[in-house]
Amino acid sequence: MGVSLKEPQDGDLGEVSDINVTPFIDVILVLLIIFMVAAPLSTVDVAVDLPVSNAQPQPRPDTPMFLTVKGDLTLALGNDPVPREALQTALDQKTNRDREQRVFLRADGSVAYSELMNVMNLLRNAGYLKIALVGLEDTGQGAAAGPKP
Repeated sequence: MGVSLKEPQDGDLGEVSDINVTPFIDVILVLLIIFMVAAPLSTVDVAVDLPVSNAQPQPRPDTPMFLTVKGDLTLALGNDPVPREALQTALDQKTNRDREQRVFLRADGSVAYSELMNVMNLLRNAGYLKIALVGLEDTGQGAAAGPKP
């Protein structure tokens, strides 16, 4: 309850019904400081020591077999264009029916994921289960150095 300090005409101090907001502002400022201190603590990443892989790198084949999905969704085995219907026969001719050979699958960046999965299904239906996806290696040097295959 507040008191008016103006001089009243009748000499009596009257009560003022205005709300004193000073304690309210103090509480809000204290809460603001608490949240400012606590907010960065809640976004800390979990520290994890990941194990180092001791797997030996696989030797690269002398002549890798690349299957390319171009931007217009046509296929190319090596440098030769291949229709989707003749993919199995072309693979069998190139590998001498050795279905244990690895097929390196690469695709243009504009190819949709569903189209890439369709090509992988074609390879699986043809019996070629060893598929390696090919991408560019990120060396961490940015675009100035150029991409490395």
